[in-house]
Amino acid sequence: MVSRVQTVAFHGIEAVPVDVQVMVAPGQLQMPIVGLPDKAVAESRERVRSALHASGLAMPPKRVTVNLAPADLPKEGSHFDLPIALGLMAALGAIPSDILDRYVVMGELSLDGTLMPVAGALPAAIGANALGKGLICPAASGPEAAWADPEMEILAPHSLIGLANHFRGTQVLSRPKPGIREMTAGLPDLAEIRGQETARRALEIAAAGSHNMLMVGPPGAGKSMLAERLPGILPKLSPKELLEISMIQSVAGAIAGGRLSDRRPFRAPHHSASMAAMVGGGLRARPGEVSLAHHGVLFLDELPEFSAQVLDSLRQPLEAGEAVVARANRHVRYPARFQLVAAMNPCRCGGGPGAAACRRGPKCAESYQARLSGPFLDRIDLYYDTPPVTAVDLALPPPTEGTAEAKVRVEAARAVQLERYEDETSDTRRPVNADAPLNELERFARPDESGAALLAGAADRLQLTARGYSRVLKVARTIADLDGSGGVRRVHIAEALSYRQRPPGRGEGVSAEALAH
Repeated sequence: MVSRVQTVAFHGIEAVPVDVQVMVAPGQLQMPIVGLPDKAVAESRERVRSALHASGLAMPPKRVTVNLAPADLPKEGSHFDLPIALGLMAALGAIPSDILDRYVVMGELSLDGTLMPVAGALPAAIGANALGKGLICPAASGPEAAWADPEMEILAPHSLIGLANHFRGTQVLSRPKPGIREMTAGLPDLAEIRGQETARRALEIAAAGSHNMLMVGPPGAGKSMLAERLPGILPKLSPKELLEISMIQSVAGAIAGGRLSDRRPFRAPHHSASMAAMVGGGLRARPGEVSLAHHGVLFLDELPEFSAQVLDSLRQPLEAGEAVVARANRHVRYPARFQLVAAMNPCRCGGGPGAAACRRGPKCAESYQARLSGPFLDRIDLYYDTPPVTAVDLALPPPTEGTAEAKVRVEAARAVQLERYEDETSDTRRPVNADAPLNELERFARPDESGAALLAGAADRLQLTARGYSRVLKVARTIADLDGSGGVRRVHIAEALSYRQRPPGRGEGVSAEALAH
């Protein structure tokens, strides 16, 4: 007799149906598992044997064959334990086999039969709901899976024996409730920043249009403090964005206790991060930092200290909004629509004022900035030269406006963009100015006559590439949205150009006043 149990394998954040087939036949006592299992799946035979023994069900003295179909799809992870165990119990008549037809099953077994949490419960629940089935998962993963659909049936037992008792009718399992992670600590406030009024303005523009930003300044200028306060002024997550973020975190095993978070991600990897850690991959393909920052902020501090290969690997996700992990037998795609914020010193010495000034002159800055490739820098929308904070700035009273006031303006600008791009937005784009294609820029960001003349002259003087030219228009459109202007005027173009200066060693910056003349 062959019993069948439905489970899933993960291809990116997509749950692919897998049919677990268990056959008990006469022969030598053994339990081979076939169907391209990895090491974790192959080891499930020992966990299943021990869990069944602890639950009072002995393995039959026969040959048990487990097939994971389709056979050409790699199977990875420990969540195949529970479907294999339930398939074997159904083959032995311990539970009715027809009941299992209504569910997709996933879960890891411990040796005493308790169920351990597994990664991917939310995508699995969404996949099961698409098939018109319920989901059986560990109790710790139940609050996460319950977000898929309030109407679908979800069983979240603590142990294998508890699930068997539910099927027998001696113990009824209640449906888990969706879990949300309560954030006890608030986000840092912009009011804590002393001085740096222009930097606050640049940060607000970056938040309003989801523009990539690079801050250059000496140590202690407040670059990291500014970046940490960016998530606080970003708009609230939409239900669709929350679902996408949670699915990525679920596959990565980054959802604690099965409870989702409604905060935008803020990822700040160390500069020693490898390419696999940054864009995804590894022996078992997993989402990287660019995907974990989806719909949030990826902050790269000490930017030139990152490997040149790692930084250049960000170019494709920055343009396409997804990270592609190539394997010999498949390509895995992870969403990666993030906002890049980076910080760096002017040179390796720090380049501070006074006694901290670099003694090696421009050559130090040139060699330090040469670690950043031109194509990577061309994908930055705003460059901001962060001045040092003086003792006078620290002695001043705190700003009257903080995160709450800036967030109101950002949300108003985002609402304008949502209405503008509502009909043109696709699954691979967001309704923000930073993602607007060229044809929409011509419709919505065409400057007035004086602004067009200023941009044409600046493009020649600054030697802007086509990408750089379009990014100036996008930033100008965002500045106009913050000002409540229906059109892009000369003043908006001038301010956008003032943020288009390259870091020291990469060409001299040009102020808006100089360009205007």
